[in-house]
Amino acid sequence: MQIKINDVLRAYIEPLTESEYQALERSILTEGCRDALVLWEDVLVDGHNRYQICQQHGVPFKVTENTSFKSMEDVKLWMIDNNLGRRSISDYQRGVLALRKKEIMTARALELAAEAAAEDAKIAPPEGDDAPSKKPAAMPLASREDIARAARLSTATIGQIEKIQKTAAPELVEAVRAGTISINAAANVASLSPEQQLAAVAGGKKELQKAAKEVRELRAATRPAKEPKEGKAAAPAVDYGDIPMDVQELREENAALRKKNADLLEEITVLQRRISELAAAA
Repeated sequence: MQIKINDVLRAYIEPLTESEYQALERSILTEGCRDALVLWEDVLVDGHNRYQICQQHGVPFKVTENTSFKSMEDVKLWMIDNNLGRRSISDYQRGVLALRKKEIMTARALELAAEAAAEDAKIAPPEGDDAPSKKPAAMPLASREDIARAARLSTATIGQIEKIQKTAAPELVEAVRAGTISINAAANVASLSPEQQLAAVAGGKKELQKAAKEVRELRAATRPAKEPKEGKAAAPAVDYGDIPMDVQELREENAALRKKNADLLEEITVLQRRISELAAAA
């Protein structure tokens, strides 16, 4: 079979870093290509790096075709869910993928709603109990909470990633992806002009942290002071490494991490139950 490469699909998921690619190459050269490449007909969907390494070194590989795909959107959704299930991707990558999933599902819901409206316009349904039930539209990730749940991140982090995507210069985005700057700090730097962002990125990690700190301080200086509740002192600001947050933000992050931990424990419980069922049936 002649495997075809679709440039859109190849670039849809964040590329491996140089060190990650080298580690994968060493693994394949030592142990072979253990995981089958996934195809949509003859188009490569999953395994672009493995395919490139195998082709370069003459390593044999297996392929499997996913016959459930009906459109490019189906392929992209599968790629998103497949990568969200991996532990190795960064929080920024998780947020970007979840936001992409939201876009696809929202577009599908609007399309289904338009089709249903067109059918209703053609055929007037009977009134009363004999009226046919309408096919429900696919539910999109409607809220920031839904997106955060899909990405296993806090809603605050999803909001910061949205801001980075909308206003950050490409160089700043690359700094986040490389781990040079945190998501929180990058969201602050993204509020600067493109020229200021480029200057901060050019200055390296320390300059980026300095720019983020200056943005936070400027916001704090222009923010109206909150009146403390009677009998309570105002909550002090907390500097958490290079991600300064106030007490309320830290509480939200703590709650989000607790929720993430609970979800992981529930997933482990389900997997353990399934293993027990398979062992009993064997």
